[in-house]
Amino acid sequence: MTIDHDVLAARDLRVRYGPRTVLDGLAADVGRGEMLALVGPNGSGKSTLLRALARLLDADAGTVLLDGADIARLPTVEVARRLAVLPQGPVPPGGVTVRELVEHGRFPHRSALARVTADDRRAVDEALELTGLSAYAERYVDRLSGGERQRAWIALTIAQETPVLLLDEPTTFLDMGHQLEVLDLVARLRRDRRLTVVLVLHDLNQAAHYCDRIIALSDGRVVADGAPADVVTEDFLAERFGVRATVTADPVTGSVVCLPYAAVR
Repeated sequence: MTIDHDVLAARDLRVRYGPRTVLDGLAADVGRGEMLALVGPNGSGKSTLLRALARLLDADAGTVLLDGADIARLPTVEVARRLAVLPQGPVPPGGVTVRELVEHGRFPHRSALARVTADDRRAVDEALELTGLSAYAERYVDRLSGGERQRAWIALTIAQETPVLLLDEPTTFLDMGHQLEVLDLVARLRRDRRLTVVLVLHDLNQAAHYCDRIIALSDGRVVADGAPADVVTEDFLAERFGVRATVTADPVTGSVVCLPYAAVR
């Protein structure tokens, strides 16, 4: 897919939690149409950066630009029409069906008291079909399997009909099969709907396989930024993740693969 000019950009971003600096003068760009992974050790600032890009938190300094405009100055509904965000480990309310959950994705497109429109129903039905959940529409979300539940949340973001999708650790707590199912779905949606996707991922091999580009963070700063093969190197893994690993090409997909074999001592 062709990657166009930047749709999101962080400029000299600083975020503090109390006395602790989580993002320290960070600069990063997200190209329109790309699938970008944010990686790094625990506490490196990945999720904080994603939340700042989504305007879910206020930066202490710096600017986030959405299509060239300061996101802090845009109306909330305008931001919600341009980007959808799936936070880490969302908890569904009890007694809510899959369809009812997905309908919440339509909030930027109608007033709070307005009835569901034909366009809302179309968007919800499409989201359910794309995520393979049409047959589950009347089931309660809290009774689904982990993979099904995550697909329901992704369906909510699809129904929002935004060109940008931000996902914070969408594979957390899922078994391997469901992890790949979710990432396959996101990659297909990105391709078919020409979305821009930013994901926080812990698994470097998944990041290298699914994403065009990787930004690696450490101590609130960008320490690597580039194509997976340029970022995931043996020296990088030793220095930033504290592991010794062999880095090679996957014999099936050709994507870069790291095979850790020891901790750095």
